[in-house]
Amino acid sequence: MDLKVIFIVVCLSSVAIISTDAGIPKCCIRTREIHLKRFVKMERWERQYSTGACDIDALVVYIKGLLTPLCVHPKWERRLPKILSAMKRLRQNNLGKY
Repeated sequence: MDLKVIFIVVCLSSVAIISTDAGIPKCCIRTREIHLKRFVKMERWERQYSTGACDIDALVVYIKGLLTPLCVHPKWERRLPKILSAMKRLRQNNLGKY
């Protein structure tokens, strides 16, 4: 094969791997305790299962203003609906005052 063809194939393969995160899962390594006040700025959350590529069960919580998500114990998952509804009520009450 020509050297140019090999170079193009290598470049395209590396771009494909980098852009799709193929083979590089983003997993929580450990969970940590989180203060309830952190959930006020929560944007979204995802569930990580240990049955896939990751080793532990965890909740991946994305907080506004933080670059990296927080890895929280899965016990918080059953509490999140109550927390989210309380935050929604607080935001509506605070917006109504101004």
